[in-house]
Amino acid sequence: MADDASQAGGGIFPATGWSAIEAARSPDPDERRRALDRIVAVYWRPVYKYLRARHRRNRDDAQDLTQEFFASLVGRGTLETYDPSRARLRTFLRGCVDALVANAERDARRLKRGGGTSPLSLEFELAEGELARSGLPAPERSDDFFEKEWIRSLFSSAVSQLRAECAAQGKPAHFALFERYDLDDANPRPTYSDLARELGLTPSDVTNYLAAARREFRRIVLELLRQTTASEAEFRREARSLLGHAPE
Repeated sequence: MADDASQAGGGIFPATGWSAIEAARSPDPDERRRALDRIVAVYWRPVYKYLRARHRRNRDDAQDLTQEFFASLVGRGTLETYDPSRARLRTFLRGCVDALVANAERDARRLKRGGGTSPLSLEFELAEGELARSGLPAPERSDDFFEKEWIRSLFSSAVSQLRAECAAQGKPAHFALFERYDLDDANPRPTYSDLARELGLTPSDVTNYLAAARREFRRIVLELLRQTTASEAEFRREARSLLGHAPE
């Protein structure tokens, strides 16, 4: 599955290397846009929720500032100033959000946000629904909140990619098992025999398919980490934090 999956993205990003960070600094506008898409996929919800939580911005203002923030990352060269030896990417981005808000407060006469760039298609209502369920944390807890939302967003992106890859490869049962056994919060959790009856599989199929789906999920998580971290040290540190150990 890994060989097939490596082709699914059309070769936009290599499996190794700090592709999104490097591509965001490319002179090729198409490559920069693809890099932004990958960074946005992992970071837009943490950024939006951080604006709502830390800076107590209302929905409309937080949406506008989120759009402006990501427009600035590549279009205005914000990532050009990033030094991976000084901070993790998510720490750098959080600081950029704070700076954006400070500048906005000082410049009440600024032009319409976004600088004429096309707005990103972001599901803000989805993020608001999640906030409605979890509630906004106190501002002094917003740094931890940002980190937890980054983890949630990373895993959510990985789940979406796994679903798409399983569908493209004609393996819907792999994802169905992963979803039912690892993602559902049913209590008690279904047994392998239950899942075999439900999906018309043998218990051995359930064992093998679920193990394969888990391997692919881990691969995708590591791939996303590689694309949204900027050094080997940061990648391995984040992998240990998320998965309990760094890859070999």
